[in-house]
Amino acid sequence: MLHELRVENLLLMERAELRLAPGLNILTGETGAGKTLLAHALDLLLGGKARSGIVRDGAAEAYVEGVFSLPEDLDAELAERIPHDAEELVLARRVWPDGRTRAYVCGRSATLSDLRDLGSCLLAFYGQHEHRKLTLAAAQLDVLDAHCGIEQLNLRSQVAGSYERVRALEARMRDLEDLAGARDRELDLVSFELNEIEAVAPTAEEEAELEAERDRLRHMETLRSAAFAAVEAIAPDTGDGATELVAGASRQLEGAAAIDGSLGGIAERLEAARFEVEDIGHELRSYLAELEREPDRLEEVEERLALYARLERKHGGSVDDVLAHAQRCRERLTELRNAEVTLGRCEQERSEARGELERLARQLSTNRPEAAPVLAGAVRERLAELAMPEARFDVDMHERPGGCGPRGVDVAEFRIAPNAGLPAGQIKEIASGGELSRVMLALLSVAHAQRADGEQSQPLLVFDEVDAGIGGHTARAVGEHLRALAAGRQILCITHLPQVAALGELHFTIEKDASVVPARTTVRSLEGDQVVGELVRMLGAGEGDRAASRHARELLRAA
Repeated sequence: MLHELRVENLLLMERAELRLAPGLNILTGETGAGKTLLAHALDLLLGGKARSGIVRDGAAEAYVEGVFSLPEDLDAELAERIPHDAEELVLARRVWPDGRTRAYVCGRSATLSDLRDLGSCLLAFYGQHEHRKLTLAAAQLDVLDAHCGIEQLNLRSQVAGSYERVRALEARMRDLEDLAGARDRELDLVSFELNEIEAVAPTAEEEAELEAERDRLRHMETLRSAAFAAVEAIAPDTGDGATELVAGASRQLEGAAAIDGSLGGIAERLEAARFEVEDIGHELRSYLAELEREPDRLEEVEERLALYARLERKHGGSVDDVLAHAQRCRERLTELRNAEVTLGRCEQERSEARGELERLARQLSTNRPEAAPVLAGAVRERLAELAMPEARFDVDMHERPGGCGPRGVDVAEFRIAPNAGLPAGQIKEIASGGELSRVMLALLSVAHAQRADGEQSQPLLVFDEVDAGIGGHTARAVGEHLRALAAGRQILCITHLPQVAALGELHFTIEKDASVVPARTTVRSLEGDQVVGELVRMLGAGEGDRAASRHARELLRAA
């Protein structure tokens, strides 16, 4: 049950707070006052899309919050989204002018999927054009399957999954058949690209080493000059270099250290320096010799790096991209070479999937012929209560053109004869808007009565002017039906009919103040004479019209 609904800065509605009661809650107001704003607010709580321009002019954000009773039979997955110590379920939604939104469950950030999943357990919404869906064959079959029960709906879900599997396998087979036509050409292309990459056998490590070596080889003369100058300074071919000079100094200190022992340490260090300088001289001569042995190495490195650059230009820009493309080529080659085997395997899987689909579809069809007359009889009873006592309503079953679909092999067709003596015809061709509304209410009554006998049902039903196109005594019958439907649950009905409004347990009205800019709407709860006044307005009479006032009071007394 919805205990409280709070709305802030939603289009014309600056602030509104509704405290709803069990049973039938009525919302009325002048045309254009914004009655559907509250319906849209509830849609936002269900995870619906926020329309552009929905935030009131000048406001920083719009905010909608609903406080619901905590459902008793939530499945484990949904229960995990609610704090374990929560005593009520609070859904909320913020909307910013730029279109961004944020959802909350019990004060915690949530996803729109959370709102949709939880909201589907809390309320069902029926808009003012909902009855038009009844003209669709798919919707009619949905109603029949829902009447069959939860096992039928589960089975239909399996049929839909099996149907999608068959379609996926058929699409796969078409791809494989198309592939066979261009197989040889693609084999040549993929093989060439893979061979080209494997011939180079690129690695990121080698590329880095080659780039470093190229930098070194491009500065060969600078390196050679530096190394030769250092060798000449250390150990020249003629004359004394650093090695000989250090050796002479070391010999001088050795003799002096025999006289003054404090020079012994210095003499040892100088001798060590002589060995280090000699070793450096040998390494530099080896380095020079190595440089002389690689006169064409730079060209080899450049050619190798050019191969890397060519592959990277073709396949993504880096060695990793090239290697990834090579792996894709290997997988594609395997697929191409095994195309015939894969096609045969896929054909076998499709045959098995079709068999499974046909089996499930036959099982799905078993319950429908039995349920169709039961549903039709229950709807006829409800239509009689809705001022259509002579209406004939039937559910015809026939096979679906084109074979099995996601809902099986059957088509359900609702046929109605609103008046005695007239032939029954398709509901979309025969029924008027008002009659369609009543058929929808009859179907809803049957569906929710059935759920009340065992299956879980949403405790809150929201009707947004589903009584459009109805008037007179029929309006009273529709109101009685809505009130009966509200027994044991909660209904919020947005209506323009005084006959319906008079039957409410609680009555709200929405009013627009056009004297301010932007215009502002407010919602208030009505009691006693206020309800009478609102019914007088709905009857189209002036405030002082005594006859209308008597009529309004009679409507309330008859309720």
